[in-house]
Amino acid sequence: MARTQVTSVLCLYPLLLTSMTTFCANLDGSSKTGQTCSTRLCYGGIPGMHGKPGTPGPPGRDGRDGRDGAKGDQGIAGNAGPQGLPGVIGPAGATGKDGAKGELGAQGPPGQKGERGEPGNPGMMPFKNWKECAWKNVNDDRDNGLIKECLFTKNFSETALRVVWVGALRIAGCVNCCKRWYFTFNGAECSGPLPIDGVIYLSIKNENPHRVRQIEGHCNNIHQGRVRVGFSVGNCVGYSGSVDAYTGWNSVSRIIIEEVPKAQT
Repeated sequence: MARTQVTSVLCLYPLLLTSMTTFCANLDGSSKTGQTCSTRLCYGGIPGMHGKPGTPGPPGRDGRDGRDGAKGDQGIAGNAGPQGLPGVIGPAGATGKDGAKGELGAQGPPGQKGERGEPGNPGMMPFKNWKECAWKNVNDDRDNGLIKECLFTKNFSETALRVVWVGALRIAGCVNCCKRWYFTFNGAECSGPLPIDGVIYLSIKNENPHRVRQIEGHCNNIHQGRVRVGFSVGNCVGYSGSVDAYTGWNSVSRIIIEEVPKAQT
């Protein structure tokens, strides 16, 4: 095997080399110590500079989760504490004495007498007090006198009576003639406030006007108890002579009576 000779070695620090044991290694593998070698490799030079740090490696993977720890045993319940002593009830307080009675106050002078109030309506009835007397196809050809009478019981003395006639009336066979129909109470016409009546006047001789007509009004000052309410016919005031009157014709005739409170004044 051929050898390569190193003919010179550059020593940067000769003083250091003189104090050091020289180790020469021949290229053929033999070595000598403590001598100058013409053909040798020198070891023991100055340390070289640190190399640059290498690139950091990638982060390692997360480790696996550890297993859950074992559940501890439940502790033993503590003993209940002793019950406290009941509180002591205090004594009842003494009843207070009644206060002294005050003196009677002086009586004031009597007040002035008030004005007289309006008279009140009569006591309310539990239901209306009324009556209807009716008849059908009873034709009355009389010219004067009572046509029909209806009995009524009045409950109070301070009430009024409302009366109504509904039925056919007519006069005929005369010219410039007049007949009057009116209500009576126990045979007398109403005086409180005025009579309750109606009239028919005819100016043409040959007419025969059967017409359903209504006459009504209120009458005061009628006593409590039984009352005869009549419906009558007669002459008009200022007219005399015979006039053909007719009450009711081919229809129903009615007298309606109702007890009502007095009208306000």
